[in-house]
Amino acid sequence: MRFNNVKAFLFFVGALFISLVFLPPSYAKAPAGPIASISSISSGYDVVVAGGGIGGIAAALQASKAGAGVLVVEPSDWIGGQALAAGVSTMDDLSRQRSGLYLEFVSRMKLYYDQKGKPMGTCYWDPRSIAFEPTVGRRVLHEMLSETRAAGKKPLDILMLAEVTQVKREGRTVVGVTVRDKSGTQKNVACRVLIDATEYGDVLPLAGASYRAGNSATPFLNQEAMIQDITWVVVIKKYPGGIPLQLRVTRPLPGYDGAKRNYESFVTADGMDFKGVYPVALPVNFVSHNAYRGLPDSSTPWKYDGRRENWKHISKSGVNWGNDYPGKGGWNGRTGLPVRYLEDKELRAAVEKDAFIKTLHFLYYIQNELNENWSIADDEYYSAELPAFAGDLPKEWHEIAKRMPPIPYVRESRRIVGDYVLTSRELIKNSLSYRDGQTSHEFDDAIAIGGYILDLHGADTDSDTEWDLGEKALSASMNRPRGPFQVPMRAMIPKNVEGFLAAEKNLSMSRLSAGALRLQPICMMVGQAAGALAAFSAKNSLPLRDVPPVKVQRTLLEAGVVLSLCKYTDVPPEHPYFNAVQLSNLHGLIEPIEPPHAPSFNISDLDDPVLALAVIKGADKGIFGVDEILTSVEMASMLNKARIAARVSEGRPQKEKDLQDRFVTRGIFADAVSLAFGFGDEIKNNAKKLRIEPTHRFAKAVGALDSRGILDLYKSEKEFFPARPITRGEAVEILMRAMTVK
Repeated sequence: MRFNNVKAFLFFVGALFISLVFLPPSYAKAPAGPIASISSISSGYDVVVAGGGIGGIAAALQASKAGAGVLVVEPSDWIGGQALAAGVSTMDDLSRQRSGLYLEFVSRMKLYYDQKGKPMGTCYWDPRSIAFEPTVGRRVLHEMLSETRAAGKKPLDILMLAEVTQVKREGRTVVGVTVRDKSGTQKNVACRVLIDATEYGDVLPLAGASYRAGNSATPFLNQEAMIQDITWVVVIKKYPGGIPLQLRVTRPLPGYDGAKRNYESFVTADGMDFKGVYPVALPVNFVSHNAYRGLPDSSTPWKYDGRRENWKHISKSGVNWGNDYPGKGGWNGRTGLPVRYLEDKELRAAVEKDAFIKTLHFLYYIQNELNENWSIADDEYYSAELPAFAGDLPKEWHEIAKRMPPIPYVRESRRIVGDYVLTSRELIKNSLSYRDGQTSHEFDDAIAIGGYILDLHGADTDSDTEWDLGEKALSASMNRPRGPFQVPMRAMIPKNVEGFLAAEKNLSMSRLSAGALRLQPICMMVGQAAGALAAFSAKNSLPLRDVPPVKVQRTLLEAGVVLSLCKYTDVPPEHPYFNAVQLSNLHGLIEPIEPPHAPSFNISDLDDPVLALAVIKGADKGIFGVDEILTSVEMASMLNKARIAARVSEGRPQKEKDLQDRFVTRGIFADAVSLAFGFGDEIKNNAKKLRIEPTHRFAKAVGALDSRGILDLYKSEKEFFPARPITRGEAVEILMRAMTVK
């Protein structure tokens, strides 16, 4: 090998050093994981998850952790859906509600980047953001799957390049599916619960579930109603030594002139710097464009974050802005895409080809109009074969086409029709819990917390919204959430099918609510909840709609998921009663001593000064009174509410009238809980275990609770001390255990 000058030689040495030191050998390869073939999968699973997107994988992980046998069926050759397979790896994380599997996912990637000395806060012009390379995210998800599979007693299988083609029902109940791989081989698989976590809601019609699409619903679906734009994202990268020849394009594709005019309205060589003001003044310059979806870059030794002074150093980014399809030009004079895109597979293929080409136009625009040494990243995606619709591309585009993400970013899918529909009015009301002097509007069946605006990319006019749900275009601003909001469990359950759950962008909700719930973090957390619900239903042979939410909530709380919107200074996350206090909030078991008094704020403004001052003053947190002594009036009320939450039919309600408001002891509380929940009078040597005399008047009640693990909070004490006053914290902990006893 000869070098014409010293500069070229030094560049070669530097590139070689980077490839050896900063790129692990398996960086661009598919990581090992529980990947199965259609011949190796079982003929039956507790849970089948259609779609290996970010929600589907979370559902599979949680269901497997809960002891269920799980099969995931994913049409592409990538897991992770919109966050990974579609390349949207800049997390839309406005509420910063990171818990459960989402927190674990992000924390594992942070460890990876910390070891490289690289921040993850590289996007949205802000160092407080979260971004990662899709390949890194895929490796992390595969690690989580492999570890979960190894720890489980039942199978956790991932079938790639396959899809669910039929759903078998007995009456209203789903009992199995037919799956087909890319070779056309089919297999029937039985299941107790089927979860639709596809990007389009493709299993809803197969399951016979009623559903909404656009602003209408089956059986009177309007195929010409409009839904949001899609985007075929691309990850681009800077090549300081020049773009590799196979990634350099010199001839535009047909239709480029129209695409050029579109891109000139978004980004130009002499465009403006982003000024930190929304809506963004356009066109921006290329540096500001790249800082919007900036990604960490594992292929270089350099580091940067989203601070303004670092924007010029960003060397890897995602393109997900001006390439929305159809975008500004619209579809037959209207914004967005027709519902037929979801319903008609031939139209879907044609639309997605056009979206793919539109993004290729931008790569040509970057290289030939902006004269930038940027092209598609050569260390992210790669397929040995061209996409099916890309065979007629000129040869110089082939290597680029092989490096495009395998699926487009689909913002809107079919949505189940449930007995309950989550609307934007309920979202804003829920998000105002404990704000501006209001009290609790928490959902008692909350299974996840998210936070985003009501964001529709196209199809956002009055004629596109659901008037039958009380929503119009103006609702997007009037009902914009004013803080984090919860997702209720009932939104995952369809109205007319049993054994079937929604777990992606397909919940029972309005289009505007879907605009806030379609983002990656909330999809992952909803998926985790779907996995918990499915596993509980399968294990207990209980119909999904008959599962008390509190049972699922405790599983999620113990998995590290935060469910309550209310925070207390005296019950931080590390407090032993933190989970029980959250359940108390959700079900209103007992009023806090002092609720929070945070102001409402614009959830898209991370620098809201009013909220910042309230946080400094501690107004965002209340006082629960965790160490205050429980009174008899409080005890009677909370026991009756707990019975309702746990759907208890045994036992007997408490009388709440004419009670003397006096302090309650541990013994009195144990006796009241045992009677309220109908636990009987077992002792089973627990008198010795808790050092309470068998002849004590509360011995039977204590034994009944302790035999069920309800009094495990006292295991470290030498005596039970039945005469000792019980605190509010102890009381809610005991009730959480009583409501969720196995």
